[in-house]
Amino acid sequence: MRSGIDTCVRAGFLLLGLIVLTACAETQLLVHTAKRISGNEQQSKGFYKVGNPYKIKGVWYYPKVNYRYNESGVASWYGPGFNGKKTANGEVYDQNALTAAHRTLPMPSLVQVINLENGRSLRLTVNDRGPFAHGRIIDVSRRAAQLLGFHRKGTARVRVSILE
Repeated sequence: MRSGIDTCVRAGFLLLGLIVLTACAETQLLVHTAKRISGNEQQSKGFYKVGNPYKIKGVWYYPKVNYRYNESGVASWYGPGFNGKKTANGEVYDQNALTAAHRTLPMPSLVQVINLENGRSLRLTVNDRGPFAHGRIIDVSRRAAQLLGFHRKGTARVRVSILE
């Protein structure tokens, strides 16, 4: 008789323990869901934009849809001074995101960037205008430059192709 009661008590404690653990897991799920809903994470919604012709430092640029875009040249990167500011298509710039700035491609556009010096390649989303330094064809985010292997050097020879 005593053995049956001990078994029932153990089963009861086990059941109680499972209920407490389940409650903790549900509480954590609710806390994390509430954080997402409350907007603790910075929202970054951009919009599609080709844009009108514009002039920077005396040079005119003519944004357009060009699904044949394929160019080699010099890439640079930008980061800390722009982090948290709005991009040309309205998104909030995140230097740790895989994004880029281009002078004429529609925003957003998806491009393949290949570092011709080391063969590394990434797909980046164009969401900003630039670069406006002479001789450069694309500015990439800090994180993209790290992954492409030219963060420390600052620039690299690249090939940029638009993707459908």
